[in-house]
Amino acid sequence: MKRKFVGYIFLLIVLVSQSTFASDPPASKAVGLFFATGVGARIPVGQFANSSNLGYGLMIDFSYTDSDNLPLFLFARFGYEQFPGSQDYYQESDYSNYSTTVVPVSLGVRYYFAPLVESAVLLIPVVEASASYSYFHILNQFKSDANESNYEEDLWKFGGTFSLGISMFILEIMGSYSYYESNQYVSINLNVRLPLYINF
Repeated sequence: MKRKFVGYIFLLIVLVSQSTFASDPPASKAVGLFFATGVGARIPVGQFANSSNLGYGLMIDFSYTDSDNLPLFLFARFGYEQFPGSQDYYQESDYSNYSTTVVPVSLGVRYYFAPLVESAVLLIPVVEASASYSYFHILNQFKSDANESNYEEDLWKFGGTFSLGISMFILEIMGSYSYYESNQYVSINLNVRLPLYINF
């Protein structure tokens, strides 16, 4: 595990060096496969915020890079996100319970910029973009006097996410904006990223 951690640091240094000295990249080469998991808040925005409240989300992803051919990481990500209904929405409507569950499956790219701070801890800006095909489960329950039947919806939607954050090798903090038709939200995640395989 110690060797993998050292290799991870080396691989990031190689990639960051390539972004800093793009005209004369170093000769060092590294190939890596990484696993990450994270948790954080989900904040609905736009029309979605009218009916939903602050939620939470979990994610895992697997990423790959080859510093000789790719100046970035490719990743596959799987998530679980839950949004409860808004109390204001319940008061203003016939709903007694409304919730949205999202299970996103995403493919994307991640890029590391040159470090902002180079001291005891490196702070490396990160940018990500991904496309998603996600499953939505929507629970609709109504008040007893509403004369409405409860029902559930199961939908599949295409969407996308753009993220910015700061990496400290193992730990990272990411802020994201996700867009789906009728469902937009902001995410704030704390992630842990670990090497599974490194060859250099």
